Amino acid sequence: MVVVLHGCAQSAADYDYGSGWSQLATEQGFAVLLPEQQRANNPNLCFNWFVPGDIRRDGGEALSIRQMIEAAVVSHGLDRTRIFITGLSAGGAMATVMLAAYPEVFAGGAIIAGLAYGSAATIPEAFDRMRGHGGPSKVELQRLLREASPHKAPWPTISVWQGSADNTVVPANADAILAQWQGVHGVGKAPTRTEKVDGQTRQVWCDGTGRERIEKYTIAGMGHGTPLKTSGEDGLGRAGPFMLDVAISSTRHITRFWGLGKPATRRAAKAETSSRAALEAYIPAEKPRAAVHVDPTRGSAGGITKVIEDALRAAGLMR
Repeated sequence: MVVVLHGCAQSAADYDYGSGWSQLATEQGFAVLLPEQQRANNPNLCFNWFVPGDIRRDGGEALSIRQMIEAAVVSHGLDRTRIFITGLSAGGAMATVMLAAYPEVFAGGAIIAGLAYGSAATIPEAFDRMRGHGGPSKVELQRLLREASPHKAPWPTISVWQGSADNTVVPANADAILAQWQGVHGVGKAPTRTEKVDGQTRQVWCDGTGRERIEKYTIAGMGHGTPLKTSGEDGLGRAGPFMLDVAISSTRHITRFWGLGKPATRRAAKAETSSRAALEAYIPAEKPRAAVHVDPTRGSAGGITKVIEDALRAAGLMR
């Protein structure tokens, strides 16, 4: 099962429709769970990745998402050893929260334009980190990860995706995520190898057995959003706000990195209506809920940073 977390100003349906996760799940035979933030928790529909009470193990939004995962696993008899999580922006940052707080739950995670776990604890700090200002040292980041749970090993594999021209969550954040996870995986700062995939740079860090533990894709010239390839033989998803067609499908490549699914035998023409059973889950009323359908709608075309900042100013929380 893949847990998919949307970004700010998006719904679960927006993100799923753009990224193509349910389409690929139907094609290859795995389940998808789509938690969705509620305005009562965050007026901009951002997961609260920087709120201390929401990112600790067995508390707040992290616990709510963990409960959704457990309910889906029990209800559908899913394989507990093959649970993965991914997200964009605030959803990517919340994915790092889940990977840190519950590493025993996940076989792997993929963070797209996200931030390191514990890198901010207030709204001003969150904006500073997004812009690449300040933040914990590598030693502190690794300590935060190790202390987030009693877990010792094994650790989830990590896939990091970053646009080189992202001015909303700047590339320094991808480097912070790498630094945070390199310690528990026992790999050095320098990648084991660097290669080109669909014209983009992929770096790989392997452990002592040669197994790929961490990968990073840097998408040249891409701004803030999820990389897509929507046309051609393996086209997937739909372009839209923060869903960027740059001729490389992060959704497909992440799935391959995880070794998830099976070779496609057909293309899913109506994936948006065929995966309902895989999306049903327990829904805590006061916390993020799980989407149970895919609605072909799009998110706001405005910039994520401006949307958040305008709302914070209106609330008197930011000048």
